[in-house]
Amino acid sequence: MDVKLPKLGEGADSGVVVSLLVKEGDPIKEGQTILELENEKAVAPIPSTASGTVTKIRVKEGDKVSVGQVILSIDAGGAEAGAKKEKRAEAAPGPKQSKPVEDEPGDESSGQAPAKPEAQVAAAPSVRRLAGELGIDLTRVRGSERGGRVVMADLRAYLQRLQKPAAQPAAAAATTKVVPERIDFSQWGRISRKPVSQLRKVIGQRMAGSWTTIPRVTQFDEADITGLMELRQKHQAAYEARGARLTLTPFALKVAAATLKHHPMFNASLDEAAGEIVLKEYYHIGVAVDTDAGLLVPVVRDADKKSLLELATELEELAAKARQRKLSLEEMKGGTFTISNQGGIGGGHFTPIVNLPEVAILGLGRGALKPVVKDQQIQQRLMLPVAVSYDHRVIDGGAAARFTVDLVRALENFPEAELRL
Repeated sequence: MDVKLPKLGEGADSGVVVSLLVKEGDPIKEGQTILELENEKAVAPIPSTASGTVTKIRVKEGDKVSVGQVILSIDAGGAEAGAKKEKRAEAAPGPKQSKPVEDEPGDESSGQAPAKPEAQVAAAPSVRRLAGELGIDLTRVRGSERGGRVVMADLRAYLQRLQKPAAQPAAAAATTKVVPERIDFSQWGRISRKPVSQLRKVIGQRMAGSWTTIPRVTQFDEADITGLMELRQKHQAAYEARGARLTLTPFALKVAAATLKHHPMFNASLDEAAGEIVLKEYYHIGVAVDTDAGLLVPVVRDADKKSLLELATELEELAAKARQRKLSLEEMKGGTFTISNQGGIGGGHFTPIVNLPEVAILGLGRGALKPVVKDQQIQQRLMLPVAVSYDHRVIDGGAAARFTVDLVRALENFPEAELRL
C-alpha cells in the first residue's frame, strides 16, 4: 500500500523534504516519523499513517511534496491481506443495493442528508483514512469502480469540483481593473496640464510592479569616507588629465563588485516560473542616471574586471548618452545589481526600489561632516549615508546586515593601489 503526505495544518498544503529518516527494507510503525518537511520557515516531522515494511521510497531530499502525494510504498502484510478480503466481499453479488449516491458538480454544498451511512460506502482503508483526514464525507463522492466503489481518483475529482466555485471569485477579482477617479482640480484654482511621457509611463509601470511584487526591506548604515575623499583629492588631477571624472560612483562600483563576489545572493535573480534562484557569475552593475526625461539605468558590464580609470571613463560616457537619450535597450539590460547615488543632489538616507529582476540595490546619499568618536577622541569625519534595499523572498535580514557591513568596510579601507595609473 502507499503512504501519502497527510494534512499538514490550516493553510498548509505542501512543503520541501529536508531529510528522509527511513530506507527501503526498514520496518515502520504507524505514527513513526519517516521524514522531515520544511513548510514556510519551520521543519516538521511527518509520521507514517500505516505499519509495514518499506518497499519503495517515492521522494528524495529537496523534493516539493503536496498533501495526498505518495511518500513511500510499504508491504503491510496482514493488513494488506485483510484489505483484499474486504475488497472480494464488497465486489461479490449480494442483496439488492440502493444506487450509489452520484453527486454532480455543485451538489457538494447542497446540505442534503446523505442517502446512506458512510460505513456502507465501498472504499479501501487508505481511501477512508485520507477522506477522514481531509474531512470528506464519502457518501457525497461518486465512485467510479464496480458497485460504486470509491478510489483515490474519485477523491481527487471531488476536490477539484469543490475548488472551482472557490476559485471563481478570486479570478474575477484579479481581472477587475480599478477605474481611476477623474477630479476637476481647476475648481480650486488655476492649473496647467502636460501629457505623461512614454518613458515616465514605463518607469511608473516598473516601479509599481516592483513595489507590488517584492517584499522589500532596506538596511541602513553610514560609512566614514574621510580617507577615501582624501585619496580622491590626491589623484583627481591625474584622472582628469586622462579625461575621466573621479566621482564617488566609480569607487562604489569597484567596492560593490568586490562585495557581491563574497555575497552571491545579492547578485542573483528569482525565477518564479521554475521555482529557482539564479546565481550569476558575472557582475553587470546598473547606475541610476537622473535625466530631464526621467530616471535611466545604463549597465556597466564586467565591473569586477575593470580598473578604476576604466570604470570612471565608461560611467561618464554612459551618463552622457543617457542625458542625450542615446542609450540603446541593450545598454540598459542584463544588470545584476544597481547603484543609485543621490549625493550630488542632496538628501541623506532613502529607500531605493529594487530594479526587477534583480534582488538588491544600493542607495548612497550626500556625505556630511559629523562629530565621530575615533581612537577615543571626538573627530570631525565625513559620513556617507548607505541604504541597501533587498528582496526578502531571496535575502534574509542577517545576510543583508553582513553585506552592508562588508560594503561599508570596503569603502572605509579603499586601497590606494587601486587609484594609481
